[in-house]
Amino acid sequence: MAIIAIIVAAVLSNNVVFSQTLGICPYMGVSKKTNTAVGMGIAVIFVMAITSLLTYALYAWVLVPLGIEFLKTIVFIFVIAAFVQLVEMSLKKFLPTLYNALGIYLPLITTNCCVLGIAIVNVTSADIHNIFEAFINGAFIGVGFLLALVLMSGVRERIVKNDVPAPFKGFPIALLSAGIIAMAFLAFSGIAF
Repeated sequence: MAIIAIIVAAVLSNNVVFSQTLGICPYMGVSKKTNTAVGMGIAVIFVMAITSLLTYALYAWVLVPLGIEFLKTIVFIFVIAAFVQLVEMSLKKFLPTLYNALGIYLPLITTNCCVLGIAIVNVTSADIHNIFEAFINGAFIGVGFLLALVLMSGVRERIVKNDVPAPFKGFPIALLSAGIIAMAFLAFSGIAF
């Protein structure tokens, strides 16, 4: 039951974009086309799941026993940066079209605050008790991020085809749309197990 609660909270009620307002830069930047949004979302799921494993393990089995848990943010940043660099090199070699489509946003996963934020939440939350729960939380926070990207990209693709008043064209209508989607996700905030 705890795993189901973590999954539902990660994807819906505590969606990293809509309730925690983390990862807004790639959310607004990559959500212009659905195929790019899906690629970025899958990359973020993979990075968040694996970095959740790595950072939780480092925290629980190295930093805490050595009494240097105050270094968690710095250690987590290095782990995330190294892992994202590895993912970037792999995508460049094996999936060059996705690598080119993601452009500047792929290296920005390194500085994407939702990846670091979830790594910190995993080690400080009272709801996360072990490495498996940290992995599940990281993976499904990534799924929630993917959901947010796909929803926004669908809305933005429809907006392009519609007649929007001149003052709202471009980024202003995208911000309004993001706000409306975020308000819709408030309906999930009352879900509890």
